[in-house]
Amino acid sequence: MIRALKLEWLKIRDYRTFWILLGMYLLALLVICFGGMFLLEYLKSKGADFNGIDPTILPIYDFPDIWQNTTYLGSFLKVLLAFIVIISVNNDQTYNTLRQNVIDGISKKEYLASKLLFIATLALISTLFLFISGMINGAIYSHVWGARYILDELEFLAAYFYDIIIYCSLAFLLSLIIKKSGFVIVLLFLYTLMFEPILALILEESPWFKGSLWAEIAPFLPIKALNGLIPVPFPKYLFMEIVDNVPMKALLIASGWLVIYLSGILFLLNRRDLK
Repeated sequence: MIRALKLEWLKIRDYRTFWILLGMYLLALLVICFGGMFLLEYLKSKGADFNGIDPTILPIYDFPDIWQNTTYLGSFLKVLLAFIVIISVNNDQTYNTLRQNVIDGISKKEYLASKLLFIATLALISTLFLFISGMINGAIYSHVWGARYILDELEFLAAYFYDIIIYCSLAFLLSLIIKKSGFVIVLLFLYTLMFEPILALILEESPWFKGSLWAEIAPFLPIKALNGLIPVPFPKYLFMEIVDNVPMKALLIASGWLVIYLSGILFLLNRRDLK
């Protein structure tokens, strides 16, 4: 496994596209994590107010709210990490790297483990980035301080990590099914941001399906379940009730999809003759 992981690193360390996508992702995370206060100050300078409340006093960086706020926004960027996985898997198939790995004595399970460790490493880097930036912003802006507040709701960081693992596993599976990286990237992007959200909206809100058995299917859709891991946090600043924990139902459904993705990946790898 360690050998396969080292080979994975050798394959990407000089690959410019990998570093460009990773840099874009971290830059976007940086904007999300540190741009909130600048946005509120800009709104204030333009005369905006929220029912007479100065927007800059909104506690978006307060502990423990900061963990749900930043992970929710950061979860929208996971598609960039999925692109990295898609390109990595596609290159293995295009340049017969996977076949050569098997010839060199690396089993298909070792190859699968190396890709999953690669995905886990990307997820860990992203999660640590959010944690460090959250600690910095909290130290600067939070009105409360102390271990009790800092440690509360850290479950959202774990949910964020798990979210990336599952989503990138989906990208891995699609890359094995469809061997054109450009097509997979477009398909995954459109499905994530357009096709499934529209389908879920129709099932949940359309008068033809609302209240029917079809509406009950919506929470079981793969992206819907992933998005449910970190509920929308911002309505609380308008004094609306929110879910401030990781819903168990979404966690179970997302875990079910992970099992399906990994089973599909293993099935495809075992089915193909790579020697």
